[in-house]
Amino acid sequence: MRDTFFKDETSVLILADALETLEQMPSEYVDVIFADPPYFLSNNGFTCKSGKAVSVNKGDWDKASTLEDKHKFNRRWINLCKRILKPNGTIWISGTLHNIYSVGMALEQEGFKIINNITWQKTNPPPNLSCRYFTHSTETILWAKKNSSAKHYFNYELMKELNGGKQMKDVWTGALTPQREKIFGKHPTQKPLYLLERIILASTREGDLIMDCFCGSGTTGVACKLLGRKFIGIDNNPEFIALAKERLIHAHA
Repeated sequence: MRDTFFKDETSVLILADALETLEQMPSEYVDVIFADPPYFLSNNGFTCKSGKAVSVNKGDWDKASTLEDKHKFNRRWINLCKRILKPNGTIWISGTLHNIYSVGMALEQEGFKIINNITWQKTNPPPNLSCRYFTHSTETILWAKKNSSAKHYFNYELMKELNGGKQMKDVWTGALTPQREKIFGKHPTQKPLYLLERIILASTREGDLIMDCFCGSGTTGVACKLLGRKFIGIDNNPEFIALAKERLIHAHA
């Protein structure tokens, strides 16, 4: 691909606009997509980090001028992802209350069938400084297949085994990304490795091709490399894609 930033035996990183790149990719090409799109929560507010008040603003990529613009963007990239997914492929999309309801509606409008609504409960969320609402401690991850008749893959037995012999539920509990996963740099919305490992183990087989169209710091790619999957990551931020490259280079099973 013309915008390839990094490539090795199993991984490709592309420095480019996600929508433009998705338009160029062949149809029915990837097995599974994970996407952590802009949450559009950069509203000049504040949050708490290491005991200090810091701005919630992530960058221009995390801002939307209107509700209609936000939803139009979500429908566009989800539509492109549907074309790229194999017939029985699935998509995972992470989000917060700022964006996930638009994402869920866009999935249904584009003909997807939502399989699960995963609630990721964070054990160590930042406290809320205003004390005027409940502390935000969860994110939602929607898992969907291309249509209601698609025969998606689910590694039920492994998920049950990882859950102590009991059916795994749709509430997953764990900590925020630890410092050891940030040694090459930081991303403002970086997901912990254990979260992507579970997603990949649950819905893919070894050798499958997984794409992350807003790959950020490359956690999806690291999980793919550790678990024997192939990976395509796209991001339009040179700093983030360079961070992802370093993490992929140093990821070892």
